[in-house]
Amino acid sequence: MKIKLFLDGANLEEILSFKNASHISGFTTNPSLMKKAGVSDYMQFAETLAKEIPKDKDVSLEVVADELPEMERQAAKITEVSENFYAKIPITNTKGEFTGPIIKSLGDRGVKVNVTAIMTASQVTKLSEFLSDSTPSVVSVFAGRIADTGIDPCDCMYECVKALNDKPVSELLWASCREVFNIYQACQVHPLGYPTTSVDIITVSSSIIHKFFDSKDKNLDEFSLETVKDFYKDAQDAGYSL
Repeated sequence: MKIKLFLDGANLEEILSFKNASHISGFTTNPSLMKKAGVSDYMQFAETLAKEIPKDKDVSLEVVADELPEMERQAAKITEVSENFYAKIPITNTKGEFTGPIIKSLGDRGVKVNVTAIMTASQVTKLSEFLSDSTPSVVSVFAGRIADTGIDPCDCMYECVKALNDKPVSELLWASCREVFNIYQACQVHPLGYPTTSVDIITVSSSIIHKFFDSKDKNLDEFSLETVKDFYKDAQDAGYSL
């Protein structure tokens, strides 16, 4: 793989089942995923991850505040839990206020951040001026959500790669993966007529991870026959007749 695979989710049992998987380099989550998974105690969840996840795999946990000073405080608290933790900070708060100043402050203090909810290359270009050249960071661009609007995200991701070219410890992450093909796209980001490059990381759900490895390099004639057999079996199991 040209890029690193991160598991995206908050189901603790699922996360722990991948903790020693050689093809998974890290883990990401967010408050929406945590709520959906039924996480009730944020710090208990974080401490369990700190205890169980190997230190060579990154873990990103998101702040839950909206005021910038409180975001900064929470980010520092998150990364104090474990050396492999990154604090996820949205590119703006709910008022649209740019979080660049606190991202710079955290980087200057040695706090690793994962800047999230980014949708445009111009946001990455602006953010790049606030990223540390010595403290590692991740820049998460929601390529899947860009695609949901009918726009090919590869052009945007290519521009984001260029925007981070002079940031030696910042990694570009393809977020909101929708399907297996997104992994291949993330490995070969290039607008028509431009050289191929890749992002550094893609976050994927467990279902997409399983589908990726189950379907990789599968013979399409065999895949077609397998699909026909599945349809037939389900029809028989359901007792359908005409």
